[in-house]
Amino acid sequence: EPLVRTFTPLYFAVEPRDVLAARGAAVLLNCSAHGESPPRIEWRKDGTLLNLESDDRRQLLPDGSLLISAVVHSKHNKPDEGFYQCVATVDSLGTIVSRTAKLTVAGK
Repeated sequence: EPLVRTFTPLYFAVEPRDVLAARGAAVLLNCSAHGESPPRIEWRKDGTLLNLESDDRRQLLPDGSLLISAVVHSKHNKPDEGFYQCVATVDSLGTIVSRTAKLTVAGK
């Protein structure tokens, strides 16, 4: 039987890239996805979904990008450094996950 590949119209137009951030600076991780209906965008950090509703430093922008208003980084508290992925979901189609972008905080 011939293999039928169904085209799911859910794809990333923009995926996040690795970024070197300065402590206290704002950082933008870009993401934009398209689907037959607008995808729901979420972000994972180190494999765990971020709860952005209750986050005063990180916010989801209308295009799907993640804005970190001020990077926090100290010897004992490194909440922002790590690996980020953008997750786009259309309920009738499924979920796609972006490439992994590494956020590194620059030294002093």
